[in-house]
Amino acid sequence: MAPVIDIRGLAIVLGGNTILEDFDLAVEKGEFVAVVGASGVGKSTLLRIVAGLIPSAAGTVAVAAAAAPDRRPYAMVFQDARLLPWRRVTRNVEFGAEGLSLDRKSRRARAEAALSLVGLGSHGLRYPHQLSGGQRQRVAIARALAVEPEILLMDEPFGALDAITRASLQDELVRLWQETGKTIIFVTHDIDEAVYLADRVILLGGKPGRIQSQHVVTASRPRQRDHVEAQGLAAEIRDNLQNTVSDGGGI
Repeated sequence: MAPVIDIRGLAIVLGGNTILEDFDLAVEKGEFVAVVGASGVGKSTLLRIVAGLIPSAAGTVAVAAAAAPDRRPYAMVFQDARLLPWRRVTRNVEFGAEGLSLDRKSRRARAEAALSLVGLGSHGLRYPHQLSGGQRQRVAIARALAVEPEILLMDEPFGALDAITRASLQDELVRLWQETGKTIIFVTHDIDEAVYLADRVILLGGKPGRIQSQHVVTASRPRQRDHVEAQGLAAEIRDNLQNTVSDGGGI
């Protein structure tokens, strides 16, 4: 079976600077891939390339997700929930689907189903300022799910949250992934988070950025954060990351 995302020979140039070069990555349908690396190495830029938001200088990016008038092939979730403060929660979730070929009743049904999926089915009439930070991120995830994408692109979605909320949302994300079968590319600075969540961890490094190493996470699910195997893999990735920094990869 062909990968749902197939990137070959990718190069990205922004403002005269080469961000990524000689980049190859294949992601299978339903796979959970985490991307880690030092700041400025091109992790977030990679997501924008997959989403078609910025052009590549060379190479190909093939996304085999279905496109249809009533759904999008992919959706993005950012560190900032980016909710519209004047809209209630349900209307915020509907927002992403407003450009699709759906009538108002169908958009509302999608929004309510997505909110139920993230555990906020009773919060639809609230405004964003009435929610906690973790709840706002749940709304952002629901908004992404409401367009029924095959691929979720997540750019440090839990990076601004406290440790307890972050751990809770990590568990929620694993549950959602297992229930929906989405393909996920998850960018994070947190190596422990990457190992806890993903099937595979990709380490980017260097200037311009390239894949320095790939690590298959074999720890069984449900995972324990203090599992010896997971901790050992996280330590290995940290060592590799430190080597990329020492070699000029930046921090």
